[in-house]
Amino acid sequence: MELLSPRPGIGQIKPYRPARPPEDGGAWVDLSLTVNPLGPGRKALTAYRHAAGQIHRYPDWSQDRLRHAIARRYGLDADHITCSSGSDEMIHLVTQAFAGPGDEVLCHEHGYRGFMKAVRAAGAAPVIAAERDLVVDVEAMIDRANEKTKICFLANPNNPTGTYIPSDLVHRLRSGLPSHTLLVLDSAYADYCRRDNYSDGTEIVETSDNVLMVRTFSKLHGLAGLRVGWAYGPAGVVEAINQTRGPFNVGIAAQAAAEAAIGDTDHEEATLAHNSAWLPWLSHELEQLGVRVYPSVCNFILARIPTDPSLGVQAVLDHLARRGILVKPTLDYGLADCLRITVGLEEENRALVAALGEILS
Repeated sequence: MELLSPRPGIGQIKPYRPARPPEDGGAWVDLSLTVNPLGPGRKALTAYRHAAGQIHRYPDWSQDRLRHAIARRYGLDADHITCSSGSDEMIHLVTQAFAGPGDEVLCHEHGYRGFMKAVRAAGAAPVIAAERDLVVDVEAMIDRANEKTKICFLANPNNPTGTYIPSDLVHRLRSGLPSHTLLVLDSAYADYCRRDNYSDGTEIVETSDNVLMVRTFSKLHGLAGLRVGWAYGPAGVVEAINQTRGPFNVGIAAQAAAEAAIGDTDHEEATLAHNSAWLPWLSHELEQLGVRVYPSVCNFILARIPTDPSLGVQAVLDHLARRGILVKPTLDYGLADCLRITVGLEEENRALVAALGEILS
């Protein structure tokens, strides 16, 4: 009897394996996931609790209140917005809608690995363009595009490098791609990037018919556990995503909390102020220990461990684990000698620096 097997490409998907502490019941400092260290805001928590009494009902399939709240916050057209169970689901939905067997999807070398998973799950072929010094090389991406390229993914800013490209280069990428290629801008960390030459992609969406911007509530708004993402794009692209998604893909409590969070500017400002203070502090302290820290515009840093025959990433990970601290190895991103470290609370950041000082000194 022939064994049942998944279609080609599925076997090449590496399951996501987050850093996990031993199950000893101890307290851990988890800086491995890029969550908001301040947690959710008061308004989101209140809305979540109020929604608890309605969880026996199905959520609003049209996501009407949430879409209009997002539209008001950013000055967008609600009819051009759709929501998802986290931005990861949105990436899968748009890939399923626009790419399949025989198609190619363009990604960048150290880009978010969720792109690769979505591409292989859809049966399409990923094509990887080299980066330059851990920054997206727009010309390299344009050079790899062809008549088979149905989607081009750009994480801007990028996880795990923390780097970004300015808006003029995003426009150059769009103009250099084939007209039949959908440019998908993953702007999950857009709120953290405070550079004058950066844009989340709103203006290029509004002047193009083949660009989609994807955002999330997991980072700035502290709702990673509720899984809420959204996208803004041309009517035809949004319609295709809505035809692909399940009708109740964002839960009733998640919609309520996200609607409240999008209007909680006090929590946003507190989060950004915390990151603005502790991102440079953490970078400086690690550099003092001999760690190369790449410039980051996000809520995390990419740190390259010093080359030493007696020291390596695994030794550092093991040492931090003995001190009750988790960070993210980046081997799967082609960065075997690096760690991604999220900006935590003050005591967490100080504990990390102290623990690294013990082994690196």
